[in-house]
Amino acid sequence: MKGLILAAGLGIRQKENGDSKPLISLLGLSLIKRVILTARKSGIKEFLVVVGYNGKKIRKYLGDGRKLGVKINYLVNEQWKRGNGLSVLTARDFMQEPFILLMADHLFDDKILSQLLEITLEKDECVLCVDRNHSKHLDIEDATKVVMEDGRIKDIGKHLIDHDGIDTGIFLCTPAIFDALEESIAHGNETLSGGIRILANRGRMKAFDISGKYWIDVDDDKALKNAKSLLIEQLRKQTDGPVSKTLNRPISIRITELLLKTGISPNQISLMSFIIGIFAALSFYMGDYIYLVAGGILAQISSIIDGCDGEVARLKLQESKYGGWFDAVLDRYADALIIFGMIHGDWILHHDTLIWSIGFMALMGSFLNSYTSDKYDSTFKEKMTDRYAIRMGRDIRLFIIFIGALSGQILWTLAILALVTNFEAVRRLVVLRYRYA
Repeated sequence: MKGLILAAGLGIRQKENGDSKPLISLLGLSLIKRVILTARKSGIKEFLVVVGYNGKKIRKYLGDGRKLGVKINYLVNEQWKRGNGLSVLTARDFMQEPFILLMADHLFDDKILSQLLEITLEKDECVLCVDRNHSKHLDIEDATKVVMEDGRIKDIGKHLIDHDGIDTGIFLCTPAIFDALEESIAHGNETLSGGIRILANRGRMKAFDISGKYWIDVDDDKALKNAKSLLIEQLRKQTDGPVSKTLNRPISIRITELLLKTGISPNQISLMSFIIGIFAALSFYMGDYIYLVAGGILAQISSIIDGCDGEVARLKLQESKYGGWFDAVLDRYADALIIFGMIHGDWILHHDTLIWSIGFMALMGSFLNSYTSDKYDSTFKEKMTDRYAIRMGRDIRLFIIFIGALSGQILWTLAILALVTNFEAVRRLVVLRYRYA
């Protein structure tokens, strides 16, 4: 399925952020790139972009889409100062099948498109994604409102007093939209909403409720700031452990905002975290208290930086299965090296053979903890009950190491680590046994 993106308007209320609204940067990506890459995650890889104001600049910026892993062609709306319905109408000869219609300045969760694409349409129907429970970030006065009945749009417009929801600017259309727009334009209404109203009057405009899902119309500077806040909020994961929630994530988000201004990739950040972990291991290996403290601090820094790779990947829409594996493998190597460094450092200081046995148990528990985490998280990610909400992850393990290093009690630290990680592995085994029984 193709995507049609409207990027022809002036965007006068965003002039302070640049002379081309679709190219305004938000956390490392322009608005239009965010729209394209989000749609690509739902399987849409061919786009028609309608340009007008600053069209040459947008075309030069996006190119043919090859660098984004998509194919992009362009249409020009020479009458871009008029209603946006004319921009949609320029695509009439190029959209003979159902297509996704998007706005270059409306950001959204990729799950919205994935679900929208599952809807079956008759040849003369279209679907509009509607938000019934709009957030505080929306300028309700300027928003396009809709009236619904039995899952269909009955009326649409900015000035509706009584309404059931908000037009999100995300559509699944059939070519029927073009006839409706021509009729609306002939009656003097050149807006997309005018065409939607024609279809609504015929009972051919479905509504798809996306209430509770992330989307925002980045219409002005205030909306741009709200979009930034909403995107950052999406970085907080349900599976974050207590250390991640209270310490690591607030710091890593600040670091991530700085990293987004550079060209550094998520995999390079993973490697950076791993290198810091190596230096932590080498510090523990030396044995002296000052080195133990340095090792503990470096281990905690490594833990914080370890969150930045995923944050950058999500914010720049660069998530990949390989990146996840790369990060996981480096984390396991770093964990093993840090624990071995602690074992050796304590051995140098005390020559107590018990450290080798306890260290081995800590290492084994750490690996089991990591190995079982994905299965456990995927099982309970939708609904984590109080009984199963304990999340013993790498953040807690490295924080225990950090505190233990500051106290100089490596043997006791590894003993605690061995106890809690192996207990958690057994606990997960029991929980999953009852879950699948």
